[in-house]
Amino acid sequence: TKIGFNSGQVMVVAVTNGSEISHKEQLIHMLRENIPSISSIVQNINSSRTNVILGMQNITLWGENYIIDTIGKLKFKISPLSFFQVNPVQTRVLYDKAAEYAKLSGKETVLDAYSGIGTISLFLSQKAKKVYGIEVVKPAVADAKENARINNIDNVEFIEGEAEKIIPQMVDEGFRPDVIVVDPPRKGCDQHLLEAMIKADPDRIVYVSCNPATLARDLKYLSENGYN
Repeated sequence: TKIGFNSGQVMVVAVTNGSEISHKEQLIHMLRENIPSISSIVQNINSSRTNVILGMQNITLWGENYIIDTIGKLKFKISPLSFFQVNPVQTRVLYDKAAEYAKLSGKETVLDAYSGIGTISLFLSQKAKKVYGIEVVKPAVADAKENARINNIDNVEFIEGEAEKIIPQMVDEGFRPDVIVVDPPRKGCDQHLLEAMIKADPDRIVYVSCNPATLARDLKYLSENGYN
């Protein structure tokens, strides 16, 4: 279930290991009857035997195929495969702190690795000259571009691909951001990305983490290569 903390909208995603759902109409009726704020019911198909919860195929059973939520004054469109922080109120605190560390004056070029649906990128774009967001999940990139549009933000560019491949390539081609922001999954940053970050030589690196162990590992490398 995805819940828009501020908007109150609710999306229910039913994950199945096949394309058929028994008693589909009864399920839809039950959910609509018991969740007044529901605006989206989606079937996600995942037939793979892995620890990944969601598959890549979604079928909208009822309502919209997305919900909307807000962080501060920004609106964000959230699709079934898109990651969104579960507490947007505290997320605002987190992003304010990231912006404080980024020390943006309006002249900087910012690189946002693992940009998701563009939350940090769009948040920082308000105080940056240009922001580039890198994200591997295709639906999230589509959401990010749409979120830039609905917020009338035109100084952000979202690029689909793996951060550990795209960013080293950008740096090898001469790209030199003033600030790099990373918000990786629990596994932390790939070594190739860390090496590219050092080679890019930004003035500041802002690292947002959800895993202290991989954060410590990555900060050890960054601190051994000139960053405090």
